[in-house]
Amino acid sequence: MFILLLQTIWLFISELAGKDLDFSVIIKFLTFATPRLIPMVLPLTILLTSIMIFGNFAENYEFAAMKSSGISLQRAMRTLSVFIFFVGIGAFLFSNTVIPSSEKRFINLRKNIVKVKPAMVITPNQFNDLGDINIKVAEKYGDNDEFLRDVIIHKKAARPGNFTVIKAVGGELKGNINSDLITLILNDGNYYDEIQQNSPQKRNRLPFAKTHFKKYVLNIDLSSLGNVDMDEQQYSKGYNMLNVNELKDQIDTLSIEVNKNVKNMTVEIDRMIGFEGLNRNIKIVDSLPKTSNDTLQIIDYFNTLKKIQIYQIASSTADGVIRKLNSTQKNLSFRKRALNKYEMSLHDKFALGISCILLFFVGAPLGAIIRKGGLGLPIVIGVVLFLTYHFIGIFAKNSAEEGGIPPFVGSWLSTCIIFPLSIFLTYRATTDQGIFNLDTFIQPIKNFFAKRSSKTKK
Repeated sequence: MFILLLQTIWLFISELAGKDLDFSVIIKFLTFATPRLIPMVLPLTILLTSIMIFGNFAENYEFAAMKSSGISLQRAMRTLSVFIFFVGIGAFLFSNTVIPSSEKRFINLRKNIVKVKPAMVITPNQFNDLGDINIKVAEKYGDNDEFLRDVIIHKKAARPGNFTVIKAVGGELKGNINSDLITLILNDGNYYDEIQQNSPQKRNRLPFAKTHFKKYVLNIDLSSLGNVDMDEQQYSKGYNMLNVNELKDQIDTLSIEVNKNVKNMTVEIDRMIGFEGLNRNIKIVDSLPKTSNDTLQIIDYFNTLKKIQIYQIASSTADGVIRKLNSTQKNLSFRKRALNKYEMSLHDKFALGISCILLFFVGAPLGAIIRKGGLGLPIVIGVVLFLTYHFIGIFAKNSAEEGGIPPFVGSWLSTCIIFPLSIFLTYRATTDQGIFNLDTFIQPIKNFFAKRSSKTKK
């Protein structure tokens, strides 16, 4: 947990550094980040500790003493097996209650931290939301990164859209610690504004105003961003913020929306091409002779002007259908990907408890077989096994998210793979056998060479 917490701090260091945050906010950040690491920490911990403890027993001949006293390996594992069973149930309850709540608080805390010092949020080469503007800069330089190069600004307005654009070669940020205003001084740029007209005729002309400036001063009011409530809960609809019942409801909602979109798309395209009227006005007769050529010659019934109009209407209709299909496909792809994430999140809550139980039955017999305890070989074997299990799960979930495999398979594939391994290792350990009996392969080779050498001597 400590190692993964350090990794979490390293991943989000850009959101924490330079914010002048209170120590209590840092503690909250680490506290809310801890439960989201449990699905990775708990299975690895169970695997490593079971290998280390049972390997230590075997290395110190504790199992030999147990067997001489009539205690088998199954009986030695019985109490721990019951304990791990309850750990698996606790892992499911934890992932169903604590993790969604902490994830919700963690996401909202990150969003609120970003608002503390908006001037630090300006990241080069991407648009940043700063007060009532969206700003993008190519580079920040200077002692305090107050100088900007290649500035592009989109001003927000009541109507949606980017109607006011400001572009400048350079700029400078000035502010006061005791003031809620930041002054942005732009140098050598252009100001472009689209003018919204009430008259449709004037609106079709797309009027705009354009001005070149040597120096432009823009004051940004950040008073609303300065008063940030770190406990504000604004985001609560992520797939990792819901419990089992909420996930089921959300999955049903998304499924209904996907099916509704498919149905609406079908109806819309049928209306655009007149398919319903075609079926109503034309009766297809099976007895008509079939031909491979188009027997409807438009040239025989219409003049040149009418033919041009017909071809234009057909072309525009086909383009409209293609655009409709492409937009619907993108929308459905986005919604299906979201639906797959919600379904995998639902199955992951159950798979966590099962994987904890199975990894115990992998680690305990493996430790008894290799007969090595402590922090040496067991750590190496445990980490290799867990990384294999973890990477299989990552690849399966990525494939399931894109729709390559069902979400159920993406969540349970790694668990299903370690299930036969746990049975195999438990059987080999309880029957006092190694992982592989090398004598089965080596002895026939020895016998073969022994016979050859005896024949040569004769």
